[in-house]
Amino acid sequence: MDRVTDIPAVCANDYDSFAEAYSAENENNLLNAYYERPAMIALAGDVAGRRVLDAGCGSGPLSAALRDRGADVTGIDASAGMLALARRRLGADAALHVIDLRDRLPFDDGAFDDVVASLVLHYLEDWGPTLAEMRRVLRPGGRLIASVDHPFVAYAIQNPRPDYFATTRHTFDWTFGGQSVPMSFWRRPLHAMTDAFTAAGFRIAAISEPQPDPAARELFPEDFHGLSTSMCFLFFVLEVPAKGTGVGVDA
Repeated sequence: MDRVTDIPAVCANDYDSFAEAYSAENENNLLNAYYERPAMIALAGDVAGRRVLDAGCGSGPLSAALRDRGADVTGIDASAGMLALARRRLGADAALHVIDLRDRLPFDDGAFDDVVASLVLHYLEDWGPTLAEMRRVLRPGGRLIASVDHPFVAYAIQNPRPDYFATTRHTFDWTFGGQSVPMSFWRRPLHAMTDAFTAAGFRIAAISEPQPDPAARELFPEDFHGLSTSMCFLFFVLEVPAKGTGVGVDA
């Protein structure tokens, strides 16, 4: 059984308080614009005509990229401030909803072909209810494409902790545009992630540790080598089995 260690100093992760600064940083930086987002787009593949739920869409850069590739995108986020920026980006008619991922999703069963969850699951202590809802709103054969902080990096490199197998809260100060805000993530071992996916009824189709976009080499010469030779984020492609098939890891 996985151990859960609750570290004090709970944070609200109030993105409303720094939405503009975060969105500006996210737009063109190395980690998001030239590493995480291209990897999510590549894993999604051909999305033309597919109904996609962007779970934790923030200010909408991934939603915009998927829509530009022909997807019918719905975006949800707990931050009204971030969604205001997403609406500015995507237009007044964009399907955007203020929804906390810990709550029931207001969508019908099988409403989507894909759910994308970009760097959002590690904000949650308990993945079970959220993954169950994501699976519910996906059609049979649908996909959840998710990125999270790499558990090995979180354990050994970023503020190392003594027990890799414990699920722990990590609190820190994030600075954007000269403004420092408290943040909180949940760290868990790799097997806890994969166990949560399969317990929710997903089949693991791919686990990916991608390289950054080669275009970043000239734009970020000092940081590109480090990112291309070490772990940072971990990516999953998870499938809802078609009717009559099993759950687990593809051979």
